[in-house]
Amino acid sequence: MKSQASTLLAEVRTFRQNHPDVRYVDLIALDIPGHFYGKRYPIEMLEKVAAGSPLKLPQNAVLLGVQGGLFKIGDYCFHDGDPDANRRLVPGTLKPVSWESQPLGQMLITSDGTEAPIEFEPREVLANVLERLHHKGIHPVVAFELEFYLFDKKLDNGLPQFARDPLSDDTDDQPNLHIERLSRFSEVLDDMAQTAKDQGIDITVITAELGPGQFEINFGHLDDGLRAADWAALFCRSTRGVALKHGYRASFMAKPYLQFPGSGMHVHVSLYDGAGNNVLAAHQQQPLRHAVAGSLELLPHCMPIFSPNHNAFRRLGGTVNAATRASWGFEDRDACVRIPDSDPRNLRIEHRLASADANPYLVLAAILVGLEHGLEAKREPIAPLNEDRGSGTDFPVEMLDAVRAMQHQPVLRDKLGAEFIDVYCENKRQDHLAFQQEINAREYRWFL
Repeated sequence: MKSQASTLLAEVRTFRQNHPDVRYVDLIALDIPGHFYGKRYPIEMLEKVAAGSPLKLPQNAVLLGVQGGLFKIGDYCFHDGDPDANRRLVPGTLKPVSWESQPLGQMLITSDGTEAPIEFEPREVLANVLERLHHKGIHPVVAFELEFYLFDKKLDNGLPQFARDPLSDDTDDQPNLHIERLSRFSEVLDDMAQTAKDQGIDITVITAELGPGQFEINFGHLDDGLRAADWAALFCRSTRGVALKHGYRASFMAKPYLQFPGSGMHVHVSLYDGAGNNVLAAHQQQPLRHAVAGSLELLPHCMPIFSPNHNAFRRLGGTVNAATRASWGFEDRDACVRIPDSDPRNLRIEHRLASADANPYLVLAAILVGLEHGLEAKREPIAPLNEDRGSGTDFPVEMLDAVRAMQHQPVLRDKLGAEFIDVYCENKRQDHLAFQQEINAREYRWFL
């Protein structure tokens, strides 16, 4: 603890020397729906926290719904007195914020690693999965890929407008994969990439995707799963901020347009043993087949994580490369679990089902649990799509059905934690019901 406090204190003091104009730092963490919550601390108080002073925030902040409200979930929120819970600073995450009008810093906080971690905090859930795998001698290497759309900053009666091409001042309303789109929007994209790098994120490939104003940015591979998920979370925050600064609105919404492709969160995962050998490549890749089987078995029960809201379910079975059933295949982007072509050293799975607005900590935790379960159960998977285009198993395509499939699944309750499963399922159920409590114009047109 003393060593960590010394490291954190040095990090804060170095930050103050390098950024003397920064007076406040946002201490932030991801809640269950994938939104950041936290507090803005004076830089002087942050130094005290780094030196060992307590850092406490309400425990129930993790339970916030999509709109920020609290739901009655078991004994939480309305029967527990709304207690505080300890958080700690995440070393290496204190970075400047360049998209605000005033100099500011930000730093991740978490309950994992404290004396009483919050069982349902997303980062804690992932930390527990990674720790268990490490004890089994399994070390994941992870890389996220995130798709997003750019829109005009101004909405039209609440509806998104196509982003304007800065060179022609026309709307970018033509779906394409052309490299010229990267040039036309280079100013904002370059700023997004540089800002992410300033946050410590290893940005690699930038792609113009098929939808109008849609892009994908890939991150480097990491042997630290927590850090990889941190990168995905922080990238979403900085990208939204940079877009607004340039007169755009960036969104990771899963399906903003019915007629165009949705935005996904693709996760590449390879597994290594303590000696650095690729676990999936051993014995003529038999462990790979087992891991795929486990992933597909649990996938239908993890849908509230992969598709965390009503809109995310709209993306499934959509226009391009969006699976309608739990499936796998070699070099097949129609599959939920794709096996990219690679040498044995880099053999990995690419999990393609999650929407871009899913919680990256929980997505990675669910993927790893599926792989772990498969390696333990040692079952053969169904036929890959390369052999049978009709191969696949059904999964829920509505939230309430998905919650029912998740809540009592024994493997998930064991490996993700029963308390987390119960809290998460009730949070999703309440969010979905709250979403239904509004009569829209279409209902009046149809039924008035």
